[in-house]
Amino acid sequence: MYDDFSADYDRFVDWPARLAAELPFIERLVPQAGSPRDVLDAACGTGMHAIALARRGYRVAGADISPEMIARARANAAAAGVDVRFEVAGFGELSALFGTDFDAVLCLGNSLPHVLTPSVLRAALADFAACLRPGGVLLIQNLNYDRILARRERWMEPQARREGEQEYLFLRFYDFDPDGLLTFHVIRLCRSGGPWEQRVMSTCLWPLRRAELVAALEGAGFARIILWGDMQGTPFQLEESPNLVIGAWKEL
Repeated sequence: MYDDFSADYDRFVDWPARLAAELPFIERLVPQAGSPRDVLDAACGTGMHAIALARRGYRVAGADISPEMIARARANAAAAGVDVRFEVAGFGELSALFGTDFDAVLCLGNSLPHVLTPSVLRAALADFAACLRPGGVLLIQNLNYDRILARRERWMEPQARREGEQEYLFLRFYDFDPDGLLTFHVIRLCRSGGPWEQRVMSTCLWPLRRAELVAALEGAGFARIILWGDMQGTPFQLEESPNLVIGAWKEL
């Protein structure tokens, strides 16, 4: 799905607004404290968080399992004039490729639910922990699936974008599958004065609930775990918060 989505991803996301909203929270969790911090952006997509942090003086690397997303990330970094190492790699492959000296690992944008089984989740979290120095922080941003499943929230907010004569519309929705997974669909509509052209892209997600994710983090050796409801640091509310944002610190 994400190879197909890579060409549209940076018009789908309003990056100026998103980064303005999220970077202050990230920098509160990973302060510079007088020296550059090393940050790994796992599932980095087109690299915009990593690039923004590099502009602020962090030493940053990024990984994504999609070769097309990584190609976009490298092009975005070149256009921004920043030095970020981007590599094609999935969860479970990061510490072997990037090493074990990061102050922070980011897993943002509802990326972790693409892990579909408990054994692969355990391997992913162990890999995140291996990437971190003692006392380093893992920051996870998921949707709040406790709320989504309780309310059977199938449709997400539409996203629209205009570039000159071109209009884009992105619609997103779930199928609630019998096995407990979700099938996540993105419909991309585009037109330039004529009829709409459409494309449908789909992938599977595991709707990770708060309790199972916290238990998995504890099992991976994270000693301190804090929950928030968004990337501004609002306290997490199981039935109301739009996101489940987790800060998890590796044992010293």
